[in-house]
Amino acid sequence: MIDDFISLFFPRLCLGCNGTLLKGEKQVCIHCYTNAENTDSHLDKENFIKQKFYGKVDVSLALAYFVFLKGGIVQHLLHNLKYENQPELGLELGMRYASELLNYSEEWPFELIVPVPLHRSKLKLRGYNQSEEFANGLACTLNIPVNNALKRIKATTTQTSKSKLERWKNVDQIFEVIDKEVVGKHILLVDDVITTGSTLESCIQTLNAAGASEVSVMAIAAAK
Repeated sequence: MIDDFISLFFPRLCLGCNGTLLKGEKQVCIHCYTNAENTDSHLDKENFIKQKFYGKVDVSLALAYFVFLKGGIVQHLLHNLKYENQPELGLELGMRYASELLNYSEEWPFELIVPVPLHRSKLKLRGYNQSEEFANGLACTLNIPVNNALKRIKATTTQTSKSKLERWKNVDQIFEVIDKEVVGKHILLVDDVITTGSTLESCIQTLNAAGASEVSVMAIAAAK
């Protein structure tokens, strides 16, 4: 009753379209969930995401919730998640995507979820790691532990306007493994968005060198 009264004067807004959220909707309205393009990557083991890593590193499974389109709903969601102090959005998206995956199959081979880390300077500025928030949402539903086993040892500049080669040089040898728990495990490496895959490629090489048995990747969105 009190919540209904408050919402009359301070309506909760969707982080995808800025429309008013209806009762029962959290962070994102049903309209945005319906209109954001799903990758359906779990239906095709050799999907467009996995193809980004062909000839570079071995990836067991490559999954993403949405297709990333410039100016689209998903870009608005990611912007709010990363730059508008909305960590709970990452948690919500992780839980929702994990539920969809479990509806498809109750058995997934991952043993440990490892988010792509932020450099300590960026983490201090933002206050949270958006990939870790997404990972926590996945973990809650998939019942797989999260481990911050990767550390970013060098700050990098934004990848947004860089070429493929520049992206790779920007993230080459910038991670290290700080927890031996990854040894012999099938790791689910989690990021917010996959474009060329350069950042994940660097992480995978680091995890493999540390003794991970297999690495799969997952993100909120992936660009085609």
